Amino acid sequence: MSEPNESEYTAWQEDVDFLTQTLKDLFESTDARTYVDEVHNQLYIELEGLHEYSHDEIAEIAEPVLSELDLDFEDIILLPLTKE
Repeated sequence: MSEPNESEYTAWQEDVDFLTQTLKDLFESTDARTYVDEVHNQLYIELEGLHEYSHDEIAEIAEPVLSELDLDFEDIILLPLTKE
């Protein structure tokens, strides 16, 4: 597989940013952080306030958005935002 060119990378980053913003809105988060694990092809999204939701609530809220994605990750993992 060839390396993505600059426009493909920009489009991919915009998709990740859009997903992150959408999840922030859905979970009424004021802050979020993303991390891509390229080795395992996973996207981690940390959301402020996510700890206030049960696992079932998170799945119910996030599933419609995640099922419509065109991002090629093995897993997208949502985590509560931690302080650095």
